Amino acid sequence: QVQLVESGGGLVPAGGSLRLSCAASVRTFSLYAMGWFRQAPGKEREFVAGISPTGGSTHYIDSVKGRFTISRDNAKSTVYLQMNSLRPEDTAVYYCAGKVSVGVVLLTTRAQYDYWGQGTQVTVSS
Repeated sequence: QVQLVESGGGLVPAGGSLRLSCAASVRTFSLYAMGWFRQAPGKEREFVAGISPTGGSTHYIDSVKGRFTISRDNAKSTVYLQMNSLRPEDTAVYYCAGKVSVGVVLLTTRAQYDYWGQGTQVTVSS
């Protein structure tokens, strides 16, 4: 059973930064496409960023481009989300997700992912 464990959330002022981490309990992490999603109160869970199994390709939603960076360390079975210039509208529970990916390397929808973490709260104060 694959387990994903997020960490790094917290409370920061607007303009601040946070780095989220997601550790995976798999030996074949380099076969997994990974993504970050977020869910604000009363809203649907939305895709934020995705990264291919090798880390060579990434994808972001427009609202975080230039502010967030997704990366991975396959030797540590960990994916990261560096979040800079945070805004109050970034407040949400952030989830990491993963799927063994053959062929398609970037997954951008919730339905495409098989494994999910428990989430970590990010709160940005104005």
